Amino acid sequence: MDLKIESIEKNITWELTKLPKGANVIGVKWIYKTKYNEKANKKWNVFQLDVKSAFLHGELAEDIYVYQPLGYQKGGDDMVYKLKKALYELRQAPRAWYIDSKILIVSLYVDDLIYTGNDNQMMEAFKDSMEKKCAMTDLGKMKYFLGIEVTQSNEGIFICQQKYAAEILSRFGMDSCNKVCSPIVPGCKLAKNENGKASDARLYKQMVGSLMYLLAT
Repeated sequence: MDLKIESIEKNITWELTKLPKGANVIGVKWIYKTKYNEKANKKWNVFQLDVKSAFLHGELAEDIYVYQPLGYQKGGDDMVYKLKKALYELRQAPRAWYIDSKILIVSLYVDDLIYTGNDNQMMEAFKDSMEKKCAMTDLGKMKYFLGIEVTQSNEGIFICQQKYAAEILSRFGMDSCNKVCSPIVPGCKLAKNENGKASDARLYKQMVGSLMYLLAT
């Protein structure tokens, strides 16, 4: 507890002050947590970093007062702490911690890589570092990813499979067909032709598989 209080005061998270009339005060309490060791199944060494007092670095936009922690009271009963920065369990703490953070998100599927973030310089630096490491092709703004069309505009990011659907129709000779509401004529009865030529099962599986992929994506 001493270390936590020392960390809070070192970070200038709060200042002791008299409670203004009409101001609300938030209660504080000590929370203890038991942490368990992780098991390394592949016999790899696991390393860990933790940001010291992470939530204590976030700046607050409003005036917030808290009671003094039990066992660390100073002054009279009317003395409280006015927060200068976010405190643990404060509902504003997570947002205050991330609000000024630079974020880079990278998604990699085999050799297809897409990335985004909230800082252009960071994204350019990431691209440059990748191009120095490997031979890369800069495709600019994402238009296709894993066969899915992507449209980016001021209204948002949209995905569709219009191109893939047209390719399916062309592949199976149906690019000039008319649309129908049902895959079979209502009331149609099918009968097996014992003397007929067997259909190509592989073609049937390809057609069904293509439609299933289109439906899933």
